[in-house]
Amino acid sequence: MAQEIERKFLVTGDDWRSAPATTYRQGYLSTARERTVRVRVAGDKGFLTIKGISTGTSRSEFEYQIPPADAEAMLADLCLRPLIEKRRHLVIYAGLTWEVDEFFGDNAGLVVAEVELETEDQKIELPHWIGREVTGDRRYFNSSLIAHPYRSW
Repeated sequence: MAQEIERKFLVTGDDWRSAPATTYRQGYLSTARERTVRVRVAGDKGFLTIKGISTGTSRSEFEYQIPPADAEAMLADLCLRPLIEKRRHLVIYAGLTWEVDEFFGDNAGLVVAEVELETEDQKIELPHWIGREVTGDRRYFNSSLIAHPYRSW
């Protein structure tokens, strides 16, 4: 079984902005707490992702590349609204890849950083632009940002 272990933080500085970035559009076919089913277009690639319920910093995750045209059709016709629009910057820091997501649309103004880990107790060095940890705060889950966009907080 595929397992995702990640921690999520708010971002306080701008030093990450020069890192390579890809535009993402994603929507959800299911946002049930027990499982989410996401469709994503990242650059010119399409993906279908199924995630299980979070337990601490871990959850099951299955991701499959799909034809971009299929992903676009699902985003247009099947996904809950609003769609999630963001630019993801990949920042290498202290041997780990940090994914810094700058949100747009209904979630404009929100910037979060995620880092995937090998184990739940893995020690990490935080970049100076990292703020408060929000790993367990469901408001910051992309699937939650559909029902409760950041601009409405």
